Amino acid sequence: MDYGLRRIGVAISDPTGNMAQPLVVIENRGNGSDIRRISQLVDEYKVQEVVVGLPVSMSGEKGIQAQAVLAYIEKLKPVLKVPVKTWDERLTTSFAERTLVESDVKRGRRKEIIDKVAAAIILQGYLDSKRAGEAR
Repeated sequence: MDYGLRRIGVAISDPTGNMAQPLVVIENRGNGSDIRRISQLVDEYKVQEVVVGLPVSMSGEKGIQAQAVLAYIEKLKPVLKVPVKTWDERLTTSFAERTLVESDVKRGRRKEIIDKVAAAIILQGYLDSKRAGEAR
């Protein structure tokens, strides 16, 4: 997941855990509907673990946005019946934007999908690292 104050990008992996793909963008209205929707997706897709991008600074410090993500994770944990992990998401949105521009995706369409593309990039990094034995 790519958590944001307005939108939450969600990606999912294939059953083998090799390839991440963008899934959906959920509006974050602050009324709990986002957490209910995430819970539905976890059940629907039989998710075994949830990975949330953690926006740390280039120096590795956890700023205000990282603290917001950690607080959100604490709200998720009691609702989801699977482990919730964090993954360093430094520069993920920038990379997603660049990828969409290079793919000639129009500006209006980019705004609609960038969050789920960023979530897929976060998840792919996690999956690659897990395969290499780095993620726990």
